[in-house]
Amino acid sequence: MKRNSRLALALHTLGHMAADDRMRTSSDIAAHAGTNPVVVRRVLGKLREAGLVVSEKGPSGGWRLARDPRRITLADVYLALDERLIATDASNEGSACAVEHALHRRVANLIAGIEQSFVERLAATTIAEVQEAEDCGCSACLPET
Repeated sequence: MKRNSRLALALHTLGHMAADDRMRTSSDIAAHAGTNPVVVRRVLGKLREAGLVVSEKGPSGGWRLARDPRRITLADVYLALDERLIATDASNEGSACAVEHALHRRVANLIAGIEQSFVERLAATTIAEVQEAEDCGCSACLPET
């Protein structure tokens, strides 16, 4: 999968779920996304903890959205996965260098500002808007027959 695959998988899956309210199994989602069902369950488990999806066990079980896709923003998904746009490195903690500490604080503050701006921009788009913009016509988008 792509870089930052958890977020890509989550957004892709929720976009398909927004098209209809049918249950989707971890295996079906994994096959469509080209990943392992265990990866799907881990990602969707985080989204379930955040109240974005629900799961049901049993032969007719699976995953579906927990609420209207017009009320789920891309920021909700990003934050539920505890993602970070830029990975930070705290490797200078053992250093006695004042310049290194000052530089680290400055960069950390810049990254925090970028991260906040990114989340605010993600909050301006809902899963429904993404789904409405693109109908790929793939088997996951087509209604069951």
